[in-house]
Amino acid sequence: MSEAEKDLVAKMLRAVLQSSKDGVALTRLQTEYKQLTGELISHKQLGFPTLESYLKSMPSVVKFGVKNGEVITICFAAVSNEIAHIAKLVARQRSPKKRHNGQMLVNSQLRLKRVTPATQVGKPKATLRQPEYVNPPGRGGKRSTPASRGRGNLQGVTKSGLGREFLSEAKVHTPIGGGTPKDASVLVMQFHFFQTPGVWSESVDTGKSNLTTSKSSYNAELVQSRLKEILNKYTNGVWVSKYPQLYKKMFNEELHQDVLKQLETWTHICTVEKSSGSGLAELLLYPAKSGHAQRKGTKTQPATDTDIKENLIELLQKYSSGLWANALPKLFEETYKMQFPQNILDNLDCLSEICTVDYAVSGDRKKAILYAKIPSPVPVTPTKINEDGTGVGLRTPHKTCVNTDLLALAENEMALISHEFTETCTVQPLPLPLSIPVEQFPSVLVVELNTTDEAVIRYIGPEYSGALEQIEDAMKEHFTNSDNPMVPLNSQSVGQLVAVSAEEDSWLRAQIVEVEATKVKVFFVDHGFNEIVDRMKLHKLDGKFCSLPFQAAKCKLAGLEPFCKEPCVLESFETLACGKILLMEILERREVPLVLLYDTSGDDDFNINTACLKALHYKTLELNLKENGVYLNVVVTNVCSDGTIYCQVPSKGWNRLNALLDKVEYYFNSRQITSEYFVSLPFCGKRCLARSRGKWARVEITNVHGTRVVDVMFLDTGTVASVAVSELREIPSPFLQESVSIPPQAIKCCLADLTFNIGMWTPDAVLWLRDTVLNCSDCSIKIVKVDDSKGLVHIYLFTSKNFPNPERSINHKITNADLWKHQKDVYLSSGTHSSPSNKGDANITSEFEIKSPSKDHGFAPIKPVVPLFVHSELPTRLVLPQPGEHLDVFISVACHPGHFVFQPWQELYKLEVLMEEMILYYNRTDWQSVPIEKNKIFAAQLDNKWYRVLVKGILTNGLVSVYQLDYGRHELVSCRKVQTLVQQFRQLPFQAVTAQLAGVKCEQWSEETSIVFRNHVERKPLVAQIQAVHESMYSWDRKVVTYLVDTSLPDTDVWIHDLLTEYLVELSKVA
Repeated sequence: MSEAEKDLVAKMLRAVLQSSKDGVALTRLQTEYKQLTGELISHKQLGFPTLESYLKSMPSVVKFGVKNGEVITICFAAVSNEIAHIAKLVARQRSPKKRHNGQMLVNSQLRLKRVTPATQVGKPKATLRQPEYVNPPGRGGKRSTPASRGRGNLQGVTKSGLGREFLSEAKVHTPIGGGTPKDASVLVMQFHFFQTPGVWSESVDTGKSNLTTSKSSYNAELVQSRLKEILNKYTNGVWVSKYPQLYKKMFNEELHQDVLKQLETWTHICTVEKSSGSGLAELLLYPAKSGHAQRKGTKTQPATDTDIKENLIELLQKYSSGLWANALPKLFEETYKMQFPQNILDNLDCLSEICTVDYAVSGDRKKAILYAKIPSPVPVTPTKINEDGTGVGLRTPHKTCVNTDLLALAENEMALISHEFTETCTVQPLPLPLSIPVEQFPSVLVVELNTTDEAVIRYIGPEYSGALEQIEDAMKEHFTNSDNPMVPLNSQSVGQLVAVSAEEDSWLRAQIVEVEATKVKVFFVDHGFNEIVDRMKLHKLDGKFCSLPFQAAKCKLAGLEPFCKEPCVLESFETLACGKILLMEILERREVPLVLLYDTSGDDDFNINTACLKALHYKTLELNLKENGVYLNVVVTNVCSDGTIYCQVPSKGWNRLNALLDKVEYYFNSRQITSEYFVSLPFCGKRCLARSRGKWARVEITNVHGTRVVDVMFLDTGTVASVAVSELREIPSPFLQESVSIPPQAIKCCLADLTFNIGMWTPDAVLWLRDTVLNCSDCSIKIVKVDDSKGLVHIYLFTSKNFPNPERSINHKITNADLWKHQKDVYLSSGTHSSPSNKGDANITSEFEIKSPSKDHGFAPIKPVVPLFVHSELPTRLVLPQPGEHLDVFISVACHPGHFVFQPWQELYKLEVLMEEMILYYNRTDWQSVPIEKNKIFAAQLDNKWYRVLVKGILTNGLVSVYQLDYGRHELVSCRKVQTLVQQFRQLPFQAVTAQLAGVKCEQWSEETSIVFRNHVERKPLVAQIQAVHESMYSWDRKVVTYLVDTSLPDTDVWIHDLLTEYLVELSKVA
């Protein structure tokens, strides 16, 4: 531990001791210290075997005593002359300050501000860096995680009033160097002194302090643009007195005090009017008057550069995860109804003041991503308190340490405030808050639901439910032990923690909610429900049972916020989720996380959020299809590659939907589209709007690719497509309830009673069915069977209104044998999750050129072929560090120490951008018949994503063996899902690098050793120290020899070759 860290521990310890006049018991010192700093005193890291020995080594900080002659060691703060002098200064600052009239006192309440814990940013993390987690403009290749596994979880403290201090964190990183890669994080506290608008008085400080901010210290253009946004939202006016609160709520930033004085002069932005009274509280703020009243006789002026700049800032701030440059003109013109200057796209560097331009492909403006810049906070000059009480500004903009006098002053003030606060509270040990699991998909037990905004859950896992079982078992043993007599509580108070005797001799932790004559209402803090129990069942909760955080947690169900208290939604959730263990996807990590819940007990993952949304469908608008029923004027909207058909049947819901969509179209065309209508957080199951045939249509997101591309399903046609997130729109709030209440109008059907077992559908059969029914405007159906469990209707389909005769149906005509002759080695997948396209859910071709005449199901006997590449068609070779240098990597494949594949960590976000572009390109393009040849590069679709691949072999059953050039995996893919890799996707170097581990040698690795290696490195970010690079003609054939180092632990770097060596030694001893 560095000297700076040791000094910090000592100073924080002094602050803890000074918070109590009567001292702190040695047994409670760690608890008190942790409540203040968020961590324990690491006396062993400081070089002392026990806490007491460490304290005795600092007589200038700690002195010992006993309490009332008892054998209890009490720790007191040692007082020196320096501290006594500072205490006088603190007392002077803490004396009540009065305003001119002498009536209003400065607010001196203690407020705690939650600060993000320190994270070790200098090493790879377990999740890939994605644009929404970057911190522009200084983005790096690593994505910081929300919680720290190292030291330094220090909570900042804010004290309002004159001279209030704000403790924040700054991290100093030590880069990897030498033979042992390390990344140290050092905490440095900085103090910012600033004014509180409305309570500052000129008579408080006689000296001219640099705290007084001039008008030029705030960005007037930015404030004006934000004022416009507020007034557009509150068109009926805003009280001026409420404006600072609204400003802070919307933009998370304090409004400068001089802005209120300037409002009346901003006539082009707003209108200030007085109500019947007088004074600031009676002022009303309206949007600027428009029309002849204000601009009579004037001509409409073209948009100025300032207006365009403000609009661009507002637009980019909405897309925190980045915005494609080529999508900017359309969004800009649609939002602000003005022409976008095309010269901006020709020179993106002109946007450097308002955003960061990131080129996914070097020099290609179309592949540029724009990130809004976060405005840097104005540095506030700390004030040195002179002996005469005046303040003189001292500017230290580049120092990372703080003045020791200021630090000591803050410690003393914090200690005195803490003492005042603790004197009014009952001292009872409280556990730390429950932390959200680090994994994105934890398992949870759903306990109770009163509103979807606060569903009560419990996390499942060793650190959560497992630890709770241990605590409850220990409580049961404690209270049933005859040596520990059970004594009921003599007095109960609201908020008190107690142990409650429950059924089957179990004991639960609880908190008193309400006290009655003979009964007490308690809340079981680990199980999330209330119950009224007898007073005699309450017992004192021992402190040793308070170490585990309370296990009852809350979560917010995404997509259900507007309907959080609807009875039908709550009833549906009660049936589907309560009392079950579900999988939870965390969308946003906050105090009450925003989540999706999935039931994974069936064959497919069942989205609970989406199912609850369906409960809002109006029963009167649902189609009640009956067997043997005949329906005319049916429209076939989609034919899938497995023969599934989507139809629209005339109904009340269909008529109402058309009327609703007409209203939505008029709504968007008649007003300026603001940022609130853009989809900022896409997730599976979310309902929104997308363009289809020139009009807005209802869609549901079915798959999320990264941060900028999603797959959607059009609810009323059954077609699926891949779209950019920037093309989606939120459903306007006036139409949201009605939009959700109308059931999807696309009915999923299949042809009934086909005369033979067709197996997989051939391309010819699907194409014939599409050509026959998609262009027919006058179809009819006869219902044969309704399968509610699968949501599938079996039908006879006709292309005329004549009475349905099965012999004249499409079912009978499609049985033509010529349509079902499978071409050699070509099969269509029968899965329902085929690739989306503009023709349906899959692109079908009738001919494939496959050079594999063999009839067996193994590899075709192909002789080695000289690669047929033209070097200009290949991307540039990935640049690797020189031997002895380090590289942050992500291990994508790990077979054994002699063969694994890594990707450069800093380049992963570029690969993500490339894959999103490939999804948009190929899912919007008609697939062509491609001649597939070995040792050539193609694009191939696997699991709804597109990859750059090298063809390694062609099988005789229509499958192709490919090697993923960016991930290093070998896969089999259907030959019809292989397409030409166009030139625009050949710019980024192939990211997969084949490697072997240095420092260990073995002719043949055992399966046990390979498993150990795989568990330690696969799918993990590590640091590679390159030892040698064996070059080859093609980048995928070269091999790197490298050491691997796991730097995820706070204090220790784990060298993988050392770990394997130790394992092999132990294995040899056992043998």
